[in-house]
Amino acid sequence: MEEHHLTVARHRAVCSVAARVRLNDLGTAVEQQRVVKDDEEISSLRIAAEIADQALGELLESILVGRTERHLALELERRLIDHGADGAAFPTSVGTGPNSGRVGHVPTDRRVEEGDFLSVCLGADYRGYRSEIARTFVIGSSPADWQIELYEQVFAAQRAGREALAPGTAYRDVDRAARTVLEAAGHGERVGPRIGHGVGLENDEDPRLAPSAMGKLDACVPVTVDPGVHLPGRGGVRIDDTLVVRPEADGGPELLTITTKELLAL
Repeated sequence: MEEHHLTVARHRAVCSVAARVRLNDLGTAVEQQRVVKDDEEISSLRIAAEIADQALGELLESILVGRTERHLALELERRLIDHGADGAAFPTSVGTGPNSGRVGHVPTDRRVEEGDFLSVCLGADYRGYRSEIARTFVIGSSPADWQIELYEQVFAAQRAGREALAPGTAYRDVDRAARTVLEAAGHGERVGPRIGHGVGLENDEDPRLAPSAMGKLDACVPVTVDPGVHLPGRGGVRIDDTLVVRPEADGGPELLTITTKELLAL
């Protein structure tokens, strides 16, 4: 059994009907078996990523100023289902202005205003497999200098993390590749505890791309690379993609989420 999933009630029920059975903890053995995905699983992930891209692309074509974070999040989740998703992979996050760039931000009734950063994080659940994408945009005709600078820093970190994805690369080295860029820009204390994680049947599964993570990447492992920086009171940037680790001979990491990462003014 798996101690991290077995409830007290279930444990009591098993023991009541099989008192002499000895239960052994499997730890994360099942999760480790799921890390490498087969072609059918990756195909489902690829479709989940396409659905998320479609939903996000349609939102960007609509009028955003004056609408609330909560309204935009609900619309995105509806569009996911319209395009064939079984549902959202996780609660959709929409952050505007000072809320932008915050990891796991729960949408509020704050309305989109001119000059805001708008950050969106969503994913689609397709046949049990879950994609993840995050993008950040500027509302208005042109971004401020500080917004351009921060965006370029996070984008450079995300690119470094993506480029580090290769079979045999240590998990911690992927994290280091992205984290080093943000530390050099003076954002070391604002970087989260990890730069990415595995995706599949769960939105957040092994491997963890973190400074203390042990292990090395294998081919056919889907992961996210999702650095971000939030400046309290001002807002921030998060850029997140779902990719599949591939050897260089096969073209390197396969990018599943393809919505542009250019800093768009909406």
